[in-house]
Amino acid sequence: MQHLVNERNMNTTILQQEIGQRIAALRKRKGLSQENLAKLIQMSRPSLTQIELGNRSIDVIELQRLSLALGFSMDALMAQDFSIYDLSDPDQLEKRNMLEERISLPILHADKFKNVLLYILEKCAGKPNVGETVLNKLLYFSDFNYYEMYEEHLTGATYRKLPYGPVPQNMDSVIDQMIRKGELRRIKTNYYGLPQTRYIPLIKSDLAQFKASEKEIIDRVIDQMSDWSGTAISNYSHKDMPWLASKEGEEIDYELVFYRDIPYTVRNYKEDEE
Repeated sequence: MQHLVNERNMNTTILQQEIGQRIAALRKRKGLSQENLAKLIQMSRPSLTQIELGNRSIDVIELQRLSLALGFSMDALMAQDFSIYDLSDPDQLEKRNMLEERISLPILHADKFKNVLLYILEKCAGKPNVGETVLNKLLYFSDFNYYEMYEEHLTGATYRKLPYGPVPQNMDSVIDQMIRKGELRRIKTNYYGLPQTRYIPLIKSDLAQFKASEKEIIDRVIDQMSDWSGTAISNYSHKDMPWLASKEGEEIDYELVFYRDIPYTVRNYKEDEE
C-alpha cells in the first residue's frame, strides 16, 4: 500500500515538472522573460519560477491566465504529444516582445564597474588572499546577488564560465585603462608559494555612485567571502546555479539566479509570495 502511495506521489511530481518545463518552453518561444509573464498573469515572479521548476502546482485560474498569455489551450498543454511548435505562430515568434527581452540584457556601466572594483579593493586589498581569483568572484557574487534581490543590474558586467569560475568580460581592458590613468596598480606576488596577481587602489571609490541597497549587497559579499582562499571561493562558485547551468566558455545568464537554492539564494521567496 505504501509503495502505491509513493508511486502516486512520484507521478504527481513528474507531472508538475513536465508542466513546468512546457510552460518555460512556451514562455521562451514567445520571447517573454519570467518578469514579463509574471506581470501578465498577475503572479509573483518567485511563484512562476517555482511552477517552472515543478515545485509548485497550478490552480485552474492561473492555468487559464497562462493559456491566454502564452497562446495555448489547456487540453493541448496536457496532451501526450505536446509540442511548442504546434502551439505557437512561427511568423510572430521573433518579433513578439523582442524589445523587452533586449532591454533586460546586461549592459556594462563602466563607471559603476570601476567604482565597485575600487570599493572592494579599498576593503580587501590589504588581505593577502585577495588576488585576481578572489577579486573576480567578489565581483561576480556582488553582481548576481544584487540581480536576484532586486531584479536590476548592478554594474551590467557580463561573465563567462571558465575553469576557475565566473570571470567578468573586458576585465583586463578596464584594469589596463585604470592603471594608465593612475587609478590602480598591478603587482605580482606569491601566496603560499603560488604566483598571484594583486591590485592596489590609488584613488577612492565614489560612494555617491551607489544606492544604499547596492552598497549593502557588496558589503555582505565582502563580509562573507573576502577571507576565503582562491580555491575555496572558486569551488563555492562552481556550485552556484548560474555557473552550473552554463556551458564552458559561454556567457552566464543572470536569469539563472532565480533557480538558486540554499545557501546561494539571497532572497526570501516565501515572503514574496505572501
